[in-house]
Amino acid sequence: MALAARLWRFLPLRRGAAPGPRLPAGTSGSRGHCGRCRFHGFEVMGNPGTFKRGLLLSALSYLGFETYQVISQAAVVHAAAKVEEILEQADYLYESGETEKLYQLLTQYKESEDAELLWRLARASRDVAQLSRTSEEEKKLLVYEALEYAKRALEKNESHFAAHKWYAICLSDVGDYEGIKAKIANAYIIKEHFEKAIELNPKDATSIHLMGIWCYTFAEMPWYQRRIAEMLFATPPSSTYEKALGYFHRAEQVDPNFYSKNLLLLGKTYLKLHNKKLAAFWLMKAKDYPAHTEEDKQIQTEAAQLLTSFSEKN
Repeated sequence: MALAARLWRFLPLRRGAAPGPRLPAGTSGSRGHCGRCRFHGFEVMGNPGTFKRGLLLSALSYLGFETYQVISQAAVVHAAAKVEEILEQADYLYESGETEKLYQLLTQYKESEDAELLWRLARASRDVAQLSRTSEEEKKLLVYEALEYAKRALEKNESHFAAHKWYAICLSDVGDYEGIKAKIANAYIIKEHFEKAIELNPKDATSIHLMGIWCYTFAEMPWYQRRIAEMLFATPPSSTYEKALGYFHRAEQVDPNFYSKNLLLLGKTYLKLHNKKLAAFWLMKAKDYPAHTEEDKQIQTEAAQLLTSFSEKN
């Protein structure tokens, strides 16, 4: 009924007349003869039938546009609901450790313009690359693929902390294939994106942990790499174990026991600072951490070896 009311609004009414598509009397009915008609004070030249059809077409065009708008809005709502459904499935698979199934799900939407989907796809691509059964050739392809997805996520939403975080992670991975010069040059960019991720979401323990890794990596940089960095850059990236320790502790305060590697690196950093008592405390926590992933198992092994190693020296 609402649509019909809009249609009648396009057609003129006589004073006191009921709504309806009515033409005034007195028009010429001769075929091919141009008649003259009056429309509420307006004089219209031409065939009134043609004029009526024109009005009807205009009304239908308007209705068509309104219908298009309604359908378009419904399509947008449906698309948003579908994205939410995909994200729920993706997060369930991620929490379940179904790395390959997650990757297969998300690659169906690799042409998406949604930042939430894209950064998750970057993470999934990287996770498949990290699997022990992934060949070196496949790993390299996946690492570059992950970077491309992360870059697109960042382009779509520069205010999303996860897009910054995963762009930095993936850029760091690519450095392993591009040589020491590129790796050092990228270090500045990586640091900026980790800092931005922390700024956007100070409660994300992973971003804080990764900033700690950045500091730890440059604190323990071998002398020959440091020399190369000094030759290539006026002010090469540098850091200290104390700064790394600060980030690892901050991550632990935000989300205690969130990641076995954070526990391991707390232990290793205390070892670098010659504090064996605190090193043993954190390494023991890493060794006893429940293993949900391949990485957790590797960390358990490394923590146990480090505990054995410095225990034998005492």
